Amino acid sequence: MNNAISRRRFLEQLGLAVAVAQAPGWARGADAPPAKQLGVALVGLGNYSTRQLGPALRETKFCKLAGVVTGSREKGEQWARDYGFSPKSIYSYDTIARMADDPAIDIAYVVTPNGLHAEHAIAVAKAGKHVIMEKPMCNTVAECDAVLAACKAAKVRHSIGYRLFWDPYHAELRRLAREQEFGAFKQMKGDRGFVMSTWRWRADKKLAGGGPLMDLGIYLIQGACMAKNGAAPAFVTARELPKTWPDISRDTEETLQWTMEWPDGASAEFTTSYQQNFDHFRAEAPKGWVDFKEHAFGYKVGAVETSRGPLQYPAPNQQALQMDDFAQCVETGRATPVPGEMGRRDLAIIEAIYRAAASGRREAVKTT
Repeated sequence: MNNAISRRRFLEQLGLAVAVAQAPGWARGADAPPAKQLGVALVGLGNYSTRQLGPALRETKFCKLAGVVTGSREKGEQWARDYGFSPKSIYSYDTIARMADDPAIDIAYVVTPNGLHAEHAIAVAKAGKHVIMEKPMCNTVAECDAVLAACKAAKVRHSIGYRLFWDPYHAELRRLAREQEFGAFKQMKGDRGFVMSTWRWRADKKLAGGGPLMDLGIYLIQGACMAKNGAAPAFVTARELPKTWPDISRDTEETLQWTMEWPDGASAEFTTSYQQNFDHFRAEAPKGWVDFKEHAFGYKVGAVETSRGPLQYPAPNQQALQMDDFAQCVETGRATPVPGEMGRRDLAIIEAIYRAAASGRREAVKTT
């Protein structure tokens, strides 16, 4: 009984420590709270905005929904009624430039298909608004560079929608990587996929940049880089598996397997697919391991175990914390933990994986 109590107290204290360590600066008293709620405009009103970002903006403390960019004026007006912002802050994709004269909007969150991210983010930056881009940042490294240059020229901040940086389980993974209580993580395995039964834009190479590697594999890349304390791999190998539904994955991969290798000898083996349901991640070190057994990269992470025992934290609204933190970064000048440069890094890794799948050879990752 005493051992059980001690263990429970240890896990509770660990959870509290992680939560405090990963809270926005204002929650820890490090920064003063913003004098006002910053206005966020959602660029694109598809499923993610409708089901995740919009509802999250009802929970944020330091920012609020203040406008939208949409191809449907009627849809924009409905959002204005539902969320209480002025119809004057409804824009089309052709009128983003007019956002420059809208004092209600401080930040624009680009949530359109990947192939449109660069165009829309650059337009937002030129309008003088700070930019959040949903992952993946763009379709190519070249597009990432164009966005970063536009943000620099306009003197606006940029961030990528890597919501899992505000998930306590992934925060613990980063802490273990940083403090190396188990030693350096050397072996990783994982998979992420779902069954795509009908064609969607995510299987269109022009709009999505690729198949499940772009959409889902990027989470595995993020997890591996977290486990390596932010370091990118040096080499990758990859192979595309035969398609079972070629009418859906017409010009993109359906299932891809790849490996990542780091200079210290660490390696990762991953699979991502549009025809299998899975979502796991495991990282092993000489003195311990962490295993995301269920919903490893979900909005609510499932069972997570470590060599010390299971972890259990409250499930936060990842997107609300993410957007609040960026608003705080804009107000205080503090650096975001998920800048555009990180999004560019991940696209460089993805490009190397696609090269390896096409060549059948081990390919170097070029992040600079």
